[in-house]
Amino acid sequence: MKIIKIFIFLLGLVLFIKCATNPLTGRKSLSFISNDQIFPSSFQQYKDVLSSSKIITNTQQAKEVSEVGNRIKIAAENYYKSIGKQSVLDGYQWQFTLIDDPKTINAWCMPGGKVAVYTGIMNVCKNETGLAVVLGHEIAHALAGHGSEKISQTCVAELGGQLLGGVTDNQVLREVINDYYPIASDITLLRYGRKQETDADTMGLYLMAMAGYDPREAPIFWERMIRKTGNSTTPEFLSTHPDPENRIAKLNQIMPKALEYYNNALIHGSNNILIPKNNQDLEPSFDKKNDKRKEASKGYIYN
Repeated sequence: MKIIKIFIFLLGLVLFIKCATNPLTGRKSLSFISNDQIFPSSFQQYKDVLSSSKIITNTQQAKEVSEVGNRIKIAAENYYKSIGKQSVLDGYQWQFTLIDDPKTINAWCMPGGKVAVYTGIMNVCKNETGLAVVLGHEIAHALAGHGSEKISQTCVAELGGQLLGGVTDNQVLREVINDYYPIASDITLLRYGRKQETDADTMGLYLMAMAGYDPREAPIFWERMIRKTGNSTTPEFLSTHPDPENRIAKLNQIMPKALEYYNNALIHGSNNILIPKNNQDLEPSFDKKNDKRKEASKGYIYN
């Protein structure tokens, strides 16, 4: 019994020490696996997916995926630099690829910045701002280390003894990584949990706003997604995500803070990141007479 108590105490101590904190949302997560361990497998998985997919280049949609993705990436880099944590992004190799698959309404980002967008979701995005909602969310998964968190949780459950002893078998680690990044004929998707999806929603909203994309488009995008899917089979992009109605309510709840980032980007550009002092509501700084949106009791919506 005494040995068990000591083991539980040591395990709790290790879990406490090995926690990472998302600087934008404040959420803490378990992080045993380093980027040096996970990135090589991630990059290889991405390469394998692209080799078996039809890649689209030199089209307007492909250009939008690249431009929107890189714009959010730059905003994220500027933010991390502004808080003195630019070293967190060491080793990232950003790449934004459009895959020709009109039946797949999905997008994903592997750890290390490898992003894929399927043509099936482009019609839901409608425009670059809608695309920014999707890419901000996916980029947030990578920056928040959600891949490392999920794999760390599995390692704690399956390899507790080895981890506490400071030994991790590379073959077992590869198997765990492959389990969370299954390659199928038409999709690769990390099965994130609801808490991680909500974390990515919040961080993604702030990132797109920092990049100068109007965050008020996010709830509207999810409304389009709801109309698009209707009562049909849930698309992969929503399979592990929060309930759409709850997601929209949460986005509207944090909209004031996102608008601070957005208004700052409009005034000073995305190179000068504003760090909001609090989450209190503020009056959006746009011309209500000429803007198509209006402030509603439950958020920001189109007339």
